[in-house]
Amino acid sequence: MDNGRCWCDAIGSGATVDCTTLTSKCLLMKAEVMGSKSGRREKPKDAFKDTDGLYDPECENTGAFKAKQCNGTTCWCVNTAGVRRTDKHDADLKCNQLVRTTWIIIEMKHAERNAPLNAESLRKAFMDTITSRYLLDGRYITNVVYENPYITIDLKQNSSDKSSGGVDIADVAYYFEKDVKGDSIFHNNGLNVSIDNEALKLEEPVVYYVDEIAPEFSMKSLTPGLIAVIVVVVIAIVAAIVILVLTRRRKGKYVKAEVKEMNEMRRGLNA
Repeated sequence: MDNGRCWCDAIGSGATVDCTTLTSKCLLMKAEVMGSKSGRREKPKDAFKDTDGLYDPECENTGAFKAKQCNGTTCWCVNTAGVRRTDKHDADLKCNQLVRTTWIIIEMKHAERNAPLNAESLRKAFMDTITSRYLLDGRYITNVVYENPYITIDLKQNSSDKSSGGVDIADVAYYFEKDVKGDSIFHNNGLNVSIDNEALKLEEPVVYYVDEIAPEFSMKSLTPGLIAVIVVVVIAIVAAIVILVLTRRRKGKYVKAEVKEMNEMRRGLNA
C-alpha cells in the first residue's frame, strides 16, 4: 500500500501495476503465457483453450505493446490493442510507430428467450456495467445497439482523449471478452448483467478493431477459408472446361463417322 493505493507485481514481466484499476492487455497476455508455461493453475484433464491471438508479447515499461512483435524469427507490427496489422515477415521488419486503435466494436448475442429485451434498459445496463466494472469513462461508450438477439457496443477513444493513467478501450475490450467467455480476469467475480431484474446470459463475443491508420495486409494474408473457396471455384471452372472440350471432341468424331457412312452409301449406289 502507498498513499492508499495498492501495487502488485505482474506475473511474467515483473512490472509494478496499480491494483485499483485495469492492468494493460500487454501485461495480461504476458502473464497468461507465463502461467500456461509454468503450469501454476491446475486444469481439468479434458480442458483445452483457444490460443488464437495469444502470444508472448514485448511490453514497454508503461505496459503498452511494442510496435514490433516477434515469435522466434517471425515478426509483425501491432496496434495499441496488440492485434497484428501487417503480414508476418522476418526479423528485419520495421515498425515505425505503434498505431492507435481508435474504435473497438464488440458484438455478441444473448441466449434464446421468448420475448425481446427492452432496448433502453439494455443500453443503460451495459453503460453502468462498463463504467463501474471496467472503470471506463462513459463518454467513450458511443453506442449500444440491440437487434434481437444481437448486441453491439462501440468504444471510441483517440490518443488525445485518453488521460494519463486512464483506462484504455483495448484493455476494456479484453477484460469484457474474457468475462463473456467465462474466463474472467477478476478472481471469483464473474460478469453479471441484469436487464429489468432478469439475469442476461451472453454468448459468442467477437471484437473488431479500427485503427487510425489502415492495416497493411496483402493477398498473402487471405484466410484459409477464403483460399479454400477460391480453390473450389477454380477446380469447378477447370472441370467445366474439360467436360466441354471432351464433349466437343466426341461430337466431332460422331459427325466424322456419320459423313464417312454417307460417302460409303453414295459409292454403293453409284456402283
